[in-house]
Amino acid sequence: MASHAAGTRRFITNTGEPRDWASPKADLVTALLGVWFGAGLMIDAWAHANLAELETFFTPWHAVFYSGFAVVSGWIIWQVWRNLRTGRQGVAAVPMGYLAGLVAIPAFAAFGLADLTWHTVLGIETTLNIFFSPSHLGLVVTMLLIITTPLRSAWSAPHVGARPRLGRLLPALIGLAFATTLVSLFLSYGGALQYRPQVIVEALSMGQGPAAVPQGGGPRPVAVGAERVAVAMVVTNVVMLSPVLLLARRWLLPFGSVTVMYAIIALMPGAQTSFRNLPILGAFVAAGLVSDLLIRWLRPSGERRGAYWAFAGLSAFATWTLYLAVASAFAGGLPAVPELWTGAPVVAGLIGLALGVLFLPGPGTPPPYASLER
Repeated sequence: MASHAAGTRRFITNTGEPRDWASPKADLVTALLGVWFGAGLMIDAWAHANLAELETFFTPWHAVFYSGFAVVSGWIIWQVWRNLRTGRQGVAAVPMGYLAGLVAIPAFAAFGLADLTWHTVLGIETTLNIFFSPSHLGLVVTMLLIITTPLRSAWSAPHVGARPRLGRLLPALIGLAFATTLVSLFLSYGGALQYRPQVIVEALSMGQGPAAVPQGGGPRPVAVGAERVAVAMVVTNVVMLSPVLLLARRWLLPFGSVTVMYAIIALMPGAQTSFRNLPILGAFVAAGLVSDLLIRWLRPSGERRGAYWAFAGLSAFATWTLYLAVASAFAGGLPAVPELWTGAPVVAGLIGLALGVLFLPGPGTPPPYASLER
C-alpha cells in the first residue's frame, strides 16, 4: 500500500517543464469526437421532446451520449498519457487548454452516476423540470468544459495567430458552437428558434374584432404568446451572439466562421422540434452568412473598438430582421402589429450593441490575447 501511494505521488508531482500545446490535428480530433458527444445529447433532447413515455435510463440515445463521452475522454487522457511516457509528470504532462477538460472527466462520470440514481429513485423527467435537475446541471457544466477544450487550446497557442485560417480555427469553432447548444438547450423554454413561422406571426399580431377587446380594457391587447416570443427573441439573441463576440474580440475571424457556428447551433432546436421549423433554422444560418459578410466589411477586433461595436449591433439587427422576414414570408403575411415587427430587430440591435460594449468596454480593456487557461 505504501509503495502504491508513493507511486501515485510521483505520478502527480509536477516536474516543472513548460506545458506544450496540442497539435492542430489533435485539437481537430478532440473537436470531432466532441461532435459525437454533442450529437448524443441532441438525440436525447429529441427523445425527451417527442416521445410520450420514457421509463428507463438505459436507452439507445443515452448509449450514443455516454459513448461519446467515453471516446472524447479517452482521447484527452491519451494526450496526457503520451506526455507522461516522455517523462513529464503532473500538470506539466497536460497540454495547454486540456486541464479543465481533464478535471471535468471524473466529475462528469460522477454526475452521470448521480443521474442514474436520480432517475431510479424519482423517475424520468418529461417536462420543464428536465432543465432544473441537479444531476442534469452537473452534467451540462462538466460537458461544456470537455467540449470547449479545443477553444482553450487555440486561445493562446502561438501558431494560431491573430488572423487564423478557417481550417485552423475550425476545432475551436466546433467546440464553442456545441457549448452554445448546451446553453440553448437548458434555456430552451426561452428559445426563439423552436417556433414555426405561423406561430411567430400569430403571436406578434393583435387580436382583431370587438370580441378581442375586454370591456374598459383600453388599448387592444396583444394576442396570447406575443410576450413569450418577444422574450424568447431577447434570450436567444444574447445566447447566440455572445460566443461570436468572444471570438471576434480575440481574432479577426475568417470568412465562414459565424456560418459554421450558427449551422451547428441550429441543430439543437432542430432536434427538439424534429426539424419542423426548417424555414426559421435556415434564416438563422443565413444570418450567420450575413454576419460573416459584416466581419469582412468592418474587420472587428479587440483593437478596433468602433468596428467591434458596429458589428455587434448590426449582426443582431440583421439576424432578427431575417427571422421575422422569413417567418412572414412562410406564414403568408406580416404580423398585424407594425410596432412589434419593426421594433423587434431594433431592440435586438441595441442589445447587440450593449453586449459589444460589455465585451470590449474601453481602451483599458485587458488584452484580447489573454489566455483562458494557464
